[in-house]
Amino acid sequence: MEYAKNILETIGNTPLVKLNKLTADLPCLVLAKYETFNPGNSVKDRMALQMVEDAEADGRLKPGGTIVEGTSGNTGMGLALAAIVKGYKMICVTTDKQSKEKIDILKAVGSEVHVCPTDVAPDDPRSYYSTAKRLGEEIPNSWYVNQYDNPSNAKGHYLSTGPEIWEQTDGKVTHFVVGVGTGGTISGVGKFLKEQNPRVKVWGVDTYGSVFKKYHETGIFDEKEIYPYITEGIGEDILPKNVDFHIIDGFTKVTDKDAAVYTQRLAKEEGMFLGNSAGAAIKGVLQLKEHFKEDDVVVVLFHDHGSRYVGKMFNDDWMREQGFIK
Repeated sequence: MEYAKNILETIGNTPLVKLNKLTADLPCLVLAKYETFNPGNSVKDRMALQMVEDAEADGRLKPGGTIVEGTSGNTGMGLALAAIVKGYKMICVTTDKQSKEKIDILKAVGSEVHVCPTDVAPDDPRSYYSTAKRLGEEIPNSWYVNQYDNPSNAKGHYLSTGPEIWEQTDGKVTHFVVGVGTGGTISGVGKFLKEQNPRVKVWGVDTYGSVFKKYHETGIFDEKEIYPYITEGIGEDILPKNVDFHIIDGFTKVTDKDAAVYTQRLAKEEGMFLGNSAGAAIKGVLQLKEHFKEDDVVVVLFHDHGSRYVGKMFNDDWMREQGFIK
């Protein structure tokens, strides 16, 4: 008989799926690394499990302990699955920008959820960064994960996502394109692919209101670049240690409107019911058209599932309120 001993054993080995209609004008083959096939419906299951297992191994996470993390939703879901199987309590700290579905899903898997204001500075005591760190200090026998600076984040993708992409493309991958938030995916996958073939180009998709693109191009952390934005799961107002700018060849920025519209288009034209960052990622690929040649194999990673955005990007009333559709 063939079966997984628990849900965590089903993480990884997600398929590559060819894009057709949205990429018809590109000269190259575009393949989506379809991460919603993970049990928590996102790429974050990989690094969540890696971070938990590494913390168990070195004693930061002890039996019966409490896991505390600031999350936009997906990392919290991956950590919650690990907590359920391994017997930990889970506390997620998130922001009021995140969709109601994400908060409800975290509660559905037994997590305690704290919601913090989005529009405050990272070092403000009300921010979700500060709140998660404080809870990790105050709660006995707890472990604050800190996915932004935790090296196990990128390590998880170096050990799993990168090797899978290399093997699935038979080493023919020429470009890797992915939205950048904590930086673990782009840095871990990019490091592995460039070790196999230094000519592989690694592109990050950023959003307006985030600091990544300008910092990568100038080395300047420009606070004038920071302002509220709607796109979920990518961009930052800080520089996480997991973002290895030396591995990244460049960034392209995608507007909130384009990210939302292309999230709908992926569903309606490709049958791919995906999250907001997937819309940003595929629009980023289209914006990079001039970098692709006929024989290139472009792998774009799609982070999470459309079920988390039913009240937002898949709700036409909400889309009209934002001015994204007429």
